[in-house]
Amino acid sequence: MAEHGFELDHLKMVYPELQASSLETTIIPGLLWLVSKYDRPIMIDDSGLFIDALGGFPGVYSSYAFKTLGCEGILRLMDGAKQRDARFECCIGFLAPEGEPFIAKGVAKGSISDEMRGSGGFGYDPIFVHEGHAKTYAEIEIGEKNRLSHRGRAMEKFIDSLPGLLQEP
Repeated sequence: MAEHGFELDHLKMVYPELQASSLETTIIPGLLWLVSKYDRPIMIDDSGLFIDALGGFPGVYSSYAFKTLGCEGILRLMDGAKQRDARFECCIGFLAPEGEPFIAKGVAKGSISDEMRGSGGFGYDPIFVHEGHAKTYAEIEIGEKNRLSHRGRAMEKFIDSLPGLLQEP
């Protein structure tokens, strides 16, 4: 954000997170709660891995599923699956006091690999192969991953919209 002229404070704060069927639905209550507590503009990010063969699982439960199953558990669930399509989704939410919630969404389509590969990145990166590529996110350079990723796409939309969001009503 600094390279775009915006300064952020990282609030290390746990907030009530509604569990719902979509990332968009989980973000707005969190934004409302945080703005009511801090009375300042707030930005939050929620991301998830959605696997078609698993009915969208882990989806909004991605963080919990990663902590309990890890990549190895996802690969076990996918054992023998021929259909391996998946997508990462990221929603960046923003709300200023007296404003309306704004959500920028980014999606990266791809597939689940047959095995863990690579040592970079984090989370599900060793098993996610971006559409049109052969390497997992954990095997590619971070700059390339950021250009391809769901979070990079959401952030681009968010940054493009931010000047208008910061204008006084």
